[in-house]
Amino acid sequence: MGIAKTIANFRTLSGRFSTQSLTSKASLNALASTIDYAARIVVEFALNPFLVAGLGSYLFGMWRILWRLNGYLFAASGRSAQALKFATASRQASTDFDEKRTYVGSSIAVWVIFLPVLAITSALLTWLMPIVLDVPQEYIADTRWAIGLLSVNGIVLSLADIPRAVLQGENLGYKRMGLSAILVLATGGLMALAIFWETGLAGLATANLIATILSGVFFVQVVRSYVPWFGIARPSRETVRWFLGLSWWFIIWKLVVQLMEAGDILILGLFNSVESVAAYSLTRYIPDATIRLIAIFVFGIAPGLGGVIGSGNLRKAANVRGEIMAFTWLLATVAGTVALLWNQDFVTLWVGPGYDIGPIATLAIIVMIFQYTLIRNDSNIIDLTLDVRSKVIMGVLSVALSMGLAWVLIDYFDMGIVGLCIGFILGRLVLSVTYPMTVGHSLQISLSSQVKGAVRPFLVTTVLFGASLVIRSTLDPQIDGWWELVVASGLSALVIMVLATFAGLPGEQRRRLWRRGQAITDLMKGTDE
Repeated sequence: MGIAKTIANFRTLSGRFSTQSLTSKASLNALASTIDYAARIVVEFALNPFLVAGLGSYLFGMWRILWRLNGYLFAASGRSAQALKFATASRQASTDFDEKRTYVGSSIAVWVIFLPVLAITSALLTWLMPIVLDVPQEYIADTRWAIGLLSVNGIVLSLADIPRAVLQGENLGYKRMGLSAILVLATGGLMALAIFWETGLAGLATANLIATILSGVFFVQVVRSYVPWFGIARPSRETVRWFLGLSWWFIIWKLVVQLMEAGDILILGLFNSVESVAAYSLTRYIPDATIRLIAIFVFGIAPGLGGVIGSGNLRKAANVRGEIMAFTWLLATVAGTVALLWNQDFVTLWVGPGYDIGPIATLAIIVMIFQYTLIRNDSNIIDLTLDVRSKVIMGVLSVALSMGLAWVLIDYFDMGIVGLCIGFILGRLVLSVTYPMTVGHSLQISLSSQVKGAVRPFLVTTVLFGASLVIRSTLDPQIDGWWELVVASGLSALVIMVLATFAGLPGEQRRRLWRRGQAITDLMKGTDE
């Protein structure tokens, strides 16, 4: 089946949902993002035991470190696609298609400008990282090949991400629904083949490079099908300079995000052990996957919220932001409580009893991810204003504090994974305070009203998390199989959802979420709000 025919088949699905409603588009974008991430969760669930068995604890931990390192290489590519996405999102209503095509040209120009930076960075990392990580002699060649191939992947990914950015910026991300999920599954299949053929870390990096190339080709076809103006026009020097200036802030922010998301892996690998990275990564899989799924859903809504902010309707924007925060808190609380109850059983059934790190460390991981998810919500809203300078500055300060505290707690106080999480939680308090203040200033929401609204949910989350630890330690329920785990966690989630909804949310907030859920349900039935 050719690419054009594949795209045509997916038009039937996405065409059914064609609509001009903000609620509809935002909901469908979020749904498409959720489907993609659900595919990643499935792939990781099926692939990780295979990777652990095929690579062993040391190489599996090394792969996790190198994969996180790939994010830093992506940041060094210029982040022009990110700038393109938000520039396009802020001008969704514009019919100046020539201007939009110059934006695409500018993003490619910035990508070319940053190629030497990426090449030099890649060469340095390829040579130095095995030395810094004290890689055993027998693994050095494989590690260096993997870093080099991941560097090429970063170059290709930054270019392939441009058509995807246009689609998302035009609030049409849902048009790739199903297609990108298939690409995720294909990536997992290629990685499984790499392990089956015993190609090591270099084989896994090659599998990801092939998948990135395929993804770029498919997204070019998708954006050509649904964005009539898509093309490349030669930009003026002023436009390129503007894009370059915007990209610099997104580059710094991407590095900040990578340090927030991947700094824990690097700190643990450098100051504890590579094997501890394996246990840490596997234990945090369920808390990370479920809570990040919420963040992915919110990211899908972001371009639609950008249209609301761009129109100047700050009251509506503030209401949408309130719904996003309430929805995030609710699902993150449910997911975190369920994980505290059953994560130990999940890890044991999944990869064996030797990889569980205990309830206190699991709680620390959940709190760390929970906090970061709320921070990312406000971070996305700040991005939509294209005023990222203050956000980035505070992010740099937060990352420096987080990694410094984590290093001290691990290296000097020997607190291991718990110390790592506490360091990051304390360092991110800077953002937990300043980002809501920044968003409140932009959307005219007072800080006092935000604090007042957060007290009740915070207390409910604290009680539920504490109760789950007590139940787990006193009852110590035994789970013998996957079906028992599915039933137990499902029933727990339902009970906790009801308790959290009525105990943690005021009546008006519950009604808003209910109306939003009804609108999405009507949409999926083929109607529109």
